[in-house]
Amino acid sequence: MSTVALIPQSKLPALGTNIFSQMSALAQKHNAINLSQGFPDFDGPEYLRQRLSVHVAEGSNQYAPMTGTAALRNAIVDKTEQAYGYRPDAETDITITSGATEALYIAITALVSPGDEVISFDPSYDCYAPAVQLAGGVSKRIQLLPPEFRVDWSKLADQITDRTKVIIINTPHNPTATAWSEQDVERLWQIVAERNIFVISDEVYEHICFAKDGHASVLRHPQLRQRAITVSSFGKTFHMTGWRVGYCQAPAAISAELRKIHQFLTFAITTPVQLALADMLREHPEHWQALPEFYQAKRDRLAQGLAKSRLKVLPSEGTYFLLVDYSEVSDLDDVAFCQWLVEHVGVAAIPLSVFCADPFPHKLIRLCFAKKEATLDAAAERLCQL
Repeated sequence: MSTVALIPQSKLPALGTNIFSQMSALAQKHNAINLSQGFPDFDGPEYLRQRLSVHVAEGSNQYAPMTGTAALRNAIVDKTEQAYGYRPDAETDITITSGATEALYIAITALVSPGDEVISFDPSYDCYAPAVQLAGGVSKRIQLLPPEFRVDWSKLADQITDRTKVIIINTPHNPTATAWSEQDVERLWQIVAERNIFVISDEVYEHICFAKDGHASVLRHPQLRQRAITVSSFGKTFHMTGWRVGYCQAPAAISAELRKIHQFLTFAITTPVQLALADMLREHPEHWQALPEFYQAKRDRLAQGLAKSRLKVLPSEGTYFLLVDYSEVSDLDDVAFCQWLVEHVGVAAIPLSVFCADPFPHKLIRLCFAKKEATLDAAAERLCQL
């Protein structure tokens, strides 16, 4: 008797391996400097690593509460008040998640039902649309145009219908390195105020913002935060992307729905890691407070290193990314150019078009500057040879 292999029908047939994994694999294959995937090539704070060891040794190795340890949730409350002048409820408003990716997934899954429309802005981070699709929603993606990448508010208003359920925003914005202002947040509120629309605010780079007036969080807006889910990332803040710890803040009624999904997705996040993060927030708040200066120095170092190249560096208001225009270097499209760059120049970057649903003909690539100075200098030296 022959056995026929069963092949499941794909729920995401258009997706393959994401661009970050592809470019990192190419970088490794060609021994290239990896400025593609967004992770530091240096370690996080020594105190944080020591506290993890302490909590493991002391036996804090069993399940944490589903919503997160009380120590971490309370530390987040104090940090939120210090950063944004708003004090959420530790019991009802904060949920610790397996990285920001899980937080975004449960936020979309909790809010979106089949047929609901979700508006986001392209170029947009690649995990939004698949989650919307899996929830049965319809993605409506508004393209932001270079070099400013600002929201066209009239276009946003035109895209809203009776079926619009969620608007996803991301500030500081990956991949364009732009940042919203307080005026932008107020404009968003004016659009949604009289409508039954939720907001998911992806703020994982909240503490890596170089804008003149700082990070414009929806948590500062008393009305908007009552219908918003705000997503944050400890991996970005503490240079520990491999720890995979994030969290979301939302009013109690929204958080209750998030937690219904979270409890059957990951249930609880690693206990000693949560306790170490709580210690870090309590004992060393100067770490996150100094992040803008820390990363701005790296941004400026890479930008200055590229000043004599044929690449045009676009402004970076936040995140740990720079966009560069390579139109004076090559006629290749951005995907082909990034592949060529790895193979022939030894630097890995990310093409911007992969973040867009519609064709994106602009010759822009993304470089990550969350690297040691020696790494940035070596990459700039190679890119100046173009």
